[in-house]
Amino acid sequence: MGEYFNCAECKESLYCKKYILNDAKPHCIQCFESLFCSNCEVCQKLIGCTSKDLSYNDRHWHSECFLCTTCSRSLVDLPFTNKDGNLMCVECYSNKYSSKCYACLKPIRPGCKKMEHKGNSWHEDCFTCNGCLQPIGISHFLIKDGKNYCLPCYKKDFSEQCIQCEKPIMTGGVNYLDQPWHKECFVCCECKQQLASQRFTTRDDSTFCLDCFCSVFFKKCASCDRPVGSLKGSNYISFEQRQWHTDCFKCKKCSESLVGKGFLTCKDDILCSECGRNA
Repeated sequence: MGEYFNCAECKESLYCKKYILNDAKPHCIQCFESLFCSNCEVCQKLIGCTSKDLSYNDRHWHSECFLCTTCSRSLVDLPFTNKDGNLMCVECYSNKYSSKCYACLKPIRPGCKKMEHKGNSWHEDCFTCNGCLQPIGISHFLIKDGKNYCLPCYKKDFSEQCIQCEKPIMTGGVNYLDQPWHKECFVCCECKQQLASQRFTTRDDSTFCLDCFCSVFFKKCASCDRPVGSLKGSNYISFEQRQWHTDCFKCKKCSESLVGKGFLTCKDDILCSECGRNA
């Protein structure tokens, strides 16, 4: 039987010799290594049958050659990564390529959760409020002098208080007579319309939009009951404690304008001379 038990490749007898089966076919050691074994990526020597073959992405290494290209530590039992074809342990990769924590300045290793804001990165545990020192996580925060603050600490330490509602002003706001206001609190004392985007005036420490100021403090037209005049000034007719817009100063009967003309009065009405004579 021995004379027929030959290597499938070179046909030499395998009787009393070591051999390896591949696809149920016996191969002598030399033929098996030449056909099926790979060369080591580092030393370029054959990884023989008696050596441990470590493979990654169709590349092969002797176990003793499977090392970090930076620190030369064995990667057999260590997590590693591939950078431009070079294998590196996670620690070396982090030191060289990972972003540094803005707080502790240590590398943020791959797989670790990190927080990012405006180009800076933090370890999750390092991303804390400068006031209460508690982790901020994904909560809202504000920055003051390059330091991060949670909203409660920022409000407590830095926010101006609205003169009206006495609550912190977090964004925007209005400053008038060196006093801070929320936009929504800085309103006309009559109509409650916000004044931040329009012209306004004050009287007796109260703020008014121009329409309300004219309505409250200006005299009313005897005809239309609207304010006579404006802050810019305007022409009007005045007679016996009554005032009219020039457009409203008309004969009660014929509606002829009486501006610059003689007129008569009949109780509260004003009439042109002709209508007055016929009254």
